Amino acid sequence: MSSQARDGGYVVFDHVQKSYDGQTLVVKDLNLDIAQGEFLTMLGPSGSGKTTCLMMLAGFETATHGEIRLDGRNINDVPPHRRGIGMVFQNYALFPHMTVGENLSFPLEVRGMGKPERADRIRRALDMVEMGAFANRRPAQLSGGQQQRIALARALVFDPKLVLMDEPLGALDKQLREHMQFEIKALHERLGITVVYVTHDQGEALTMSDRIAVFNDGRIQQLATPSELYERPSNSFVAGFIGENNALQGRIEQLQGDHTLVRLGDGTLIDATAVNIREVGQPTTVSIRPERVEFKPEMMPPGAHTVEAEVLEVIYMGDILRTRMRVADSDDFVMKSRNTVGQIRLAPGQKVKVGWHKQDARALDPVEAGYIPA
Repeated sequence: MSSQARDGGYVVFDHVQKSYDGQTLVVKDLNLDIAQGEFLTMLGPSGSGKTTCLMMLAGFETATHGEIRLDGRNINDVPPHRRGIGMVFQNYALFPHMTVGENLSFPLEVRGMGKPERADRIRRALDMVEMGAFANRRPAQLSGGQQQRIALARALVFDPKLVLMDEPLGALDKQLREHMQFEIKALHERLGITVVYVTHDQGEALTMSDRIAVFNDGRIQQLATPSELYERPSNSFVAGFIGENNALQGRIEQLQGDHTLVRLGDGTLIDATAVNIREVGQPTTVSIRPERVEFKPEMMPPGAHTVEAEVLEVIYMGDILRTRMRVADSDDFVMKSRNTVGQIRLAPGQKVKVGWHKQDARALDPVEAGYIPA
């Protein structure tokens, strides 16, 4: 079977399901194609099914139903060590009694590689992660960031075509985590390997990925590029999980094509782009990104939609000011503005008009726990 078996996928999940107890599905009919050389991130909250998918691809879990293919080959019954897949874990999984060089040598020895070639590959892999001088150290002598680099080198030392990463940066501090994000992405682009990356950190996913599969309740909610997910979320879960989001509850008042008029709980009418909206009267959540909200008339785009707002709280965050407001019947409406010279500082209790471009308001499915006005 060719690797082009279904939509050109190098990695293919074909109607894959997983249940641990024979009743509850933790992965529900997953269909996913990953292109060769792609950096795909599986993103979602705990229990959404993303890590189970990665473990099935690695061979540590078995699919209850469906087929997983790698380069056109069904690997459902292939043991992990015969899949030729590199793996990086959050806890590094380095052997503490071995030196760095010995840790990297182990997967090569398992593959029956001779000593001279092992030495050459180990040297190349350590240089790749800028750890060439650490071959004789033991893991306990390394910092967390250094250990993660070694774990990455070990996953790459046997030249796998596919590398899986399970929350690999979760144990690092913020600054080092951000630095490693760029290093891993640069390595991916330089080597041309296929990477499947699992995280619950949406900032990490946006920074590193070619595409992101957003998981919830065992299903992919949306599969798209980072910009597509952020700018055009297809439902309320994605809008709320990817970045900060204002969610105004209302009902569809008018509907014409992809344009709709929404009546909020206090009677306010706002224009929005309809996403999977079917009929007038349907409850909806209007999604608006905080950085798209303006309160200065001269900054508002032509044809901007404006509403009355009351300032509740202003938080100084260095490069931005985060202003929480009351809009309609929501006390959690947020505006983010850049901290620039001459920036007008609002104060709690102040009444202002805020606005946004009509295309930046998206009418989505209702938030389940949200109040839906009658």
